[in-house]
Amino acid sequence: MSNQTQQTSSGAGDRLVRIGAIVFAIGAVATMATMAPLFLGGDPLPSVFYWLCMLMGAGFLIAAAGVLRSAAEGRRQAKSAV
Repeated sequence: MSNQTQQTSSGAGDRLVRIGAIVFAIGAVATMATMAPLFLGGDPLPSVFYWLCMLMGAGFLIAAAGVLRSAAEGRRQAKSAV
């Protein structure tokens, strides 16, 4: 299978789902790194790390947009097949 065929068959929103998962994972690691000093009795990290925690929500939204895009593409393909 050629690369273009694989991209077409993989779906419209798959790339967004993958990117969303990566962004979510980065946010999850940032959340654990931010919360660890609070539970271990250390000094809290700078506020930049708290902003990085918001990547978790952003990643979730990106992945959700990818799922919705894939669903819309599937609906379009089913409608055109009829």
